[in-house]
Formats: sequence, C-alpha cells, structure tokens
Amino acid sequence: MIYRHLGRSGLKVPVLSLGLWHNFGEFDDLSNADKIICGAFDMEIVHFDLANVYGPPVGSAEINFGKVLRKSLSTHRDEMLISSKAGHPMSESPYMDFSSRKSLISGCDQSLKRVGIDYFDIFYSHRYDPNTPLEESMSALDYIVRSGRALYVGLSKYPVEKAFEAYSILQRLGTPCVVNQERYSLLNRDIDKRGILEQNAALGVGTIPFSVLAQGQLTDRYLTSIPINSRAAKESGFLKVDEVRANFDIVNKLNKVAESRGQTLAQMSLSWILSDERVSTILTGASSLEQLKGSVGALDNFIFTDEELRLIDDLTK
Repeated sequence: MIYRHLGRSGLKVPVLSLGLWHNFGEFDDLSNADKIICGAFDMEIVHFDLANVYGPPVGSAEINFGKVLRKSLSTHRDEMLISSKAGHPMSESPYMDFSSRKSLISGCDQSLKRVGIDYFDIFYSHRYDPNTPLEESMSALDYIVRSGRALYVGLSKYPVEKAFEAYSILQRLGTPCVVNQERYSLLNRDIDKRGILEQNAALGVGTIPFSVLAQGQLTDRYLTSIPINSRAAKESGFLKVDEVRANFDIVNKLNKVAESRGQTLAQMSLSWILSDERVSTILTGASSLEQLKGSVGALDNFIFTDEELRLIDDLTK
C-alpha cells in the first residue's frame, strides 16, 4: 500500500480508503460486510469512512462496522483510521440535522456509541449549514477535538467559498482542517477545473474524492445497457437513467483506453485520480471482496502517457 499525508498534517492515509455508504447497513449481509472490512485491512486499506446517516436505515452502517470491529479487529484499533460525520438528518428532530454546535457534538457522541469506540480519527461536518454561523460549526469541531472525541477534523460538500472561510476559522482556533471530501471522477472534474484541488494543496488541506466511479458508471456495468438491479434502475437512487444514457459513448471510449493499458475501466478511473499527488486518498466502495481486490489493482499503474492523457482530456474536459 502507498501512503500519503493529509495536507500538512503528520497523519498518513492509504491511497485507497473504504467508504461504507452502501452495502454495510441493516438490510445487507453482515457476513459479507465482515469479509470486505477484514479483507480491506489485510490489504492495508486501513481507513474506514462512515457517517451517521449511512445504512440504510440511518445509523446501521456504524452499528455493523462496530460489530465487525469487536468480532474480528478489536486488537488492531490503533492500526486503523476510523472517520465519521454528522450533518444530514437522522430524524425529524431539529437537533439531529445540519451543523449547529448541539447537532455536531451530540451527533459525534451518538456515532461513537454506535461504533463502540472512544474516539474517531477524523470527524467531519458533513454539509454546510446556511442557518448556523460558520464560527459556531467550526468551534464545535474544535471542541470535538479538544474534548478527545476526535483527533482531526474535516469538511464534506461545503461550497468552495465557505470551505475556505472555514479553513481560516479552524486555523485561528488551533484545530486545522486536515481534509475535505469532494465529488470527483473522470465524469465530474469540477474541483480541478475550478482550482479547488490546487487551493486545497496550497492551504495544506488534503483532498479525498468520493463518487470516484460516478456511482458505477465508470465500470463495465453500464457499457451497453442499464441492468435491472442497478442503481440507475432504482427510482430512489442518486443515479438517473438519462444521465447514464447520455454518458454511454464517453464511457465506452474511456473503456477502450483502459483496455489498451491492460486495466479495467474502474482501475483506470482510480489510477487517473491517484496519479495526481494533490489527492491524498480516494474513497472506494465495494459490494464484495473480489470487487475491492479489483480496485487495489489500480495501484499497479499510475503512469499515463501524454497520448493517453490527451485522449482522456478530449473525452472528459
């Protein structure tokens, strides 16, 4: 495994991290979750990323991760990075949503209880709260660290101007933001186009992209059709049929570039992001241990020729 620092902090992260947004909830197979989590640890994917709303239902991914941790990995806690977040609604209560001081601190406390650990390595404000002063949200993160609930703090899905303002507040408080989670993939290059990657690096903040395979579009699953049981086929999902169909041509052309490199489309998509050292690590999901092993194969080849980069840029910029 390759490790990189999170921004200017002393914390190193593996370049592949396991996100538990899907496939680890109450309605999923706990034995399969155990295999994926333990298999990830064996492959030195030691960063496990949670949030209080991950499931479904909300809270259940944290509970199941805690079960696996106690059953299989309890003696390895200090060799792992465990992160979680608060900011999306857990219930209809106004105290279990957004990023007020009460919501963030109580959200962190509840998450620690569900996982069954004493502290998180990283705790995030999961989204910007337009109804709470930014100083209040950031002072809550500062308190979470000073009270021993977490070692580091981060942001996720903040508008860029608010993220930079939050960095400044946290720096003044003495608890610097070490990481920002942003959506980034070959099909969504916005953070690079807008200079956010460059700015994060200049300000000493690590970048962790999520949705790196564009909800599965950058795999062999959607090359010719939309499978009946896929995310795009579910009305309640984030991925829409029209979006997938609009990207068919691009995805197939990218797949040809991947084949010429001896990689799957998914592997090339991960390699392309990781070839940029401004990226600290990427969050990858998995529905099986075999799928996760395939993602690890992306580490075998970070090198892209000028011609490959030109082809990719022509397709995706």
